[in-house]
Amino acid sequence: MKPTAGSVPVLHPPRRFVVDTMLGTLARWLRALGYDTLYFGQAQDRALRQVAIQEDRVLVTRDRRLALLARPRACLITAEEPDEQLAELLADLGLAADEERWLSRCLDCNTVLTPRNQDEMRGRVPERVLARHQAFSDCPGCGKVYWPGSHADRMLERLSRLRGRRGPG
Repeated sequence: MKPTAGSVPVLHPPRRFVVDTMLGTLARWLRALGYDTLYFGQAQDRALRQVAIQEDRVLVTRDRRLALLARPRACLITAEEPDEQLAELLADLGLAADEERWLSRCLDCNTVLTPRNQDEMRGRVPERVLARHQAFSDCPGCGKVYWPGSHADRMLERLSRLRGRRGPG
């Protein structure tokens, strides 16, 4: 957490976040890393602060005023680009990117994914996908289906690159 936001460092690495409206892309990347990350789109600052307190979450924001109001439960992000934002957050909070948790949450609704096999996915994914892949996951929250295709490969490559970065720049 940034001292400029008037925050006190968290004693243990946080695993749960609530992200303000300006950082929707960052919220998806935190979910891709396996972090429990709430994102409501448009939400009042007061409601975000309340969720952070009630659910023991760090409020991630680009709004300096909100970061000051939410201290010590805030992480102020100054970077403009999503990759730099993620690197900044990981560095500021001292988080390690645990590869075993990568792509374990739904990118849309934040629910933990359930592993599925080919038989369970028959009729839910195109036959060509079923013929090429054996492992699948689905979201019990919204029903979205995931598999380790080229899109997942690109995401994993990007996360691997970001793992070694230390803040913006």
